[in-house]
Amino acid sequence: MPANLGPEYLAAEDDFRRAETAAERIEALERMYAALPKHKGTEKLQADIRRRLSQARRDGQKKGAQHAAPFYLVPHEGAGQVALVGPANSGKSSLVCALTHARPEVAPYPFTTHAPMPGMMPFEDVQIQLVDLPPIAEHFTESWMGQALGRADECVLVVDVDDPEDLSEIEFVEARLEEWKIRAPRLMVANKMDQAGSEGNLEALRDLYQEKYEVLAVSAETGRGLEAFARRVYELLDVVRVYTKPPGKKEELGAPYVLQRGATVIDAARHVHRDFAEQLKFARLFHKTGGRDGLPVERSHVLEDGDILEFHI
Repeated sequence: MPANLGPEYLAAEDDFRRAETAAERIEALERMYAALPKHKGTEKLQADIRRRLSQARRDGQKKGAQHAAPFYLVPHEGAGQVALVGPANSGKSSLVCALTHARPEVAPYPFTTHAPMPGMMPFEDVQIQLVDLPPIAEHFTESWMGQALGRADECVLVVDVDDPEDLSEIEFVEARLEEWKIRAPRLMVANKMDQAGSEGNLEALRDLYQEKYEVLAVSAETGRGLEAFARRVYELLDVVRVYTKPPGKKEELGAPYVLQRGATVIDAARHVHRDFAEQLKFARLFHKTGGRDGLPVERSHVLEDGDILEFHI
């Protein structure tokens, strides 16, 4: 098994695992091959990448453009995909603008958003994909919304804390999500907390919905609560970040592997490369905070957020 797979290679391999189209797989494989150290120890891996690249190109030619995914199915990126849902003019687009580099249209009139608008929200050393979606409203809801939401890892309900009409729309939003068999949001975002009277409205909202939702106060305009929002969204994804270090060298903390909570050492090894899982002899566990570092762990050891693994094969 080759050693010293650098962060560029590992990032490209992570993109390959998440790729949903032939074009995305081809691009990731090309980057993997370019970043791979070329020496005798990597000959097997070089051949494997060339084989997969050839297959991906054949698949792309077979499928053709007519089989492209519908526009409303957003490919997953980052640590997880989180859809923002809610009534018209609740401020979903403003939140995406404030938290990501995406620039959805923001206007004071309803139904500005007609198609999904994804953007990547940074949280510490990972990126979380937020997807701004059209409103779910009684007078009109896009017919494809259920399919788009069905692909998301989580959805968050966004309401305008100062708009009484939003309260009457919440039940309709809940009913449509149930009809589409989408898991109910666990987090309600009370947006536009920069307006006069918003504190009193927030308390009323919490009194009404505290048994159903965790209510988080934010303002896309002033930035209030946005850091807490990013952290809470990361926690809702229920994932852990796992780092690696080559034996005898420093850990690589730039680009963690993101796994579902409950993942084990062997899951992490498989995530890095299938040969790691097949040939793994043992692993040592390290922590960012130090302490009892370097202890051998079983393949079935359950990982925690921030664990650092040293694989021995």
